Amino acid sequence: MSQTGPATPERGGSRAAARPTAGPARRTANPAALAAGPDRRLLAVLVAATLLAGVVALLSKQWCRVNGWEAPGVHVHLCYSDFGQLFPTRGLADGYFPFYTPLPEEQWMEYPALLAVVAGVTAWFVPAGGTLLERTVTYFDINAVGALLCWLVLVVATAYTARGRSKDALLVAVAPGIILTSFLNWDLWAVMLAALGLLLWSRERPVLAGAVLGLGAAMKLYPLFFFGAILVLCWRAGRLGVFFRSLAAGVVAWLAVNVPFMLTAFDQWSRFYTFSGDREVSFSSMWLALAWTGWSGEAFSLISNGLFALCCLGVAWLGLSARTRPRMAQLCLLIVAAFLLLGKVYSPQFVMWLVPLVVLARPDRRQFWAWQAVEAYHWAGVWMESARITSDGAFGGGGIWIPLWYGSGIVLHMAAVAWICASVIRDIRDPERDLVRRTAPAGLPPEQRRAYDPSAGILAGEPDRFVLPPAGRGRVPAS
Repeated sequence: MSQTGPATPERGGSRAAARPTAGPARRTANPAALAAGPDRRLLAVLVAATLLAGVVALLSKQWCRVNGWEAPGVHVHLCYSDFGQLFPTRGLADGYFPFYTPLPEEQWMEYPALLAVVAGVTAWFVPAGGTLLERTVTYFDINAVGALLCWLVLVVATAYTARGRSKDALLVAVAPGIILTSFLNWDLWAVMLAALGLLLWSRERPVLAGAVLGLGAAMKLYPLFFFGAILVLCWRAGRLGVFFRSLAAGVVAWLAVNVPFMLTAFDQWSRFYTFSGDREVSFSSMWLALAWTGWSGEAFSLISNGLFALCCLGVAWLGLSARTRPRMAQLCLLIVAAFLLLGKVYSPQFVMWLVPLVVLARPDRRQFWAWQAVEAYHWAGVWMESARITSDGAFGGGGIWIPLWYGSGIVLHMAAVAWICASVIRDIRDPERDLVRRTAPAGLPPEQRRAYDPSAGILAGEPDRFVLPPAGRGRVPAS
């Protein structure tokens, strides 16, 4: 049985722990509602901090804005951006829209549909006159503004989701991992949608949350994994209907974006999926250690996907066997981190996927800053290695220091993410160590403090209906 006892109105509890034998479940106050959200002063601080961080992020790309995005200089000066690289090479500078205009295969966009739409729409705002560099800088600036707006929404959404710990969103505003990679690709759009999905779930809007996560999956794949966490929590609470409604909304949203391109430009639309499966092992993947085997990209995909599936089963078992129901952010973090650690490719901007999840799942500031320092070290090592490769070994003078930097960065990056995951697993197993639950609103009974989850949403206060050992065996009878 869960440690969550039945709540009563007199105790200021949450949704009634036991359902009546007939009729809809009784509803009482959600314990998460007792936690204060951000006030106007804090919101102003968060917005100001994000804007300041955005200025720093833009300044870090200034060399490329002045000199262009040619290799190896773009890598030496640490200012690479897909905005600057793809505008002149994917038909965007010539007025072609991704998936809509027939293009040579080498100019097809290798991204999901909604991201390609954003890339195409922002190209409409670039004036036709001027040199290619001037127009490319304009395209970069337009997309940088779009990314900054996503960043602002992300920070505010995190503050509202972390009710009672809204100040933790300041970590999202000033995270070096976001500052360094915010203008590298369009990932912040997906990160924003994922954060909005978590916020809507915490506000008991599971269908709308599912729709937003579906849009996120149409931008980047990883918001799709949140449905795994929803499935485990709904299964444990005996509310699988909630999961299916949320998933159905996500599927409809994803199809609404993708079906038009599937019907009109299937080959270009499917490029992302075929490219992801066929591509060789690339930067910062642990599978680089096995590159000597000569295995194909498809073989590595099969192995990494299989291991990821096993990790997902492990997370599901953890969620169903813990004595106290895990928090939503904890399960989401574990699933996404497993995907990144086991993937064939780790692009530098993927760190943004984890930042808000780490802040919500384990807001330990010392651990957060140690991890971010490691990610900054790894990020710089990637570009030094890229500069060495694109200069045919001229950069670095043939010394071994760049490969050592790059290799140690990969190891430290993976170790830091694994450290955070291990800490989250420990928190799930022992809720007394969970920083979020230790700072639950005053006035809650001990059992509700132990099970407190500000993002539980519609499942808040629901008793456990299905658990596995050591929490229990199989279906738990209703009390």
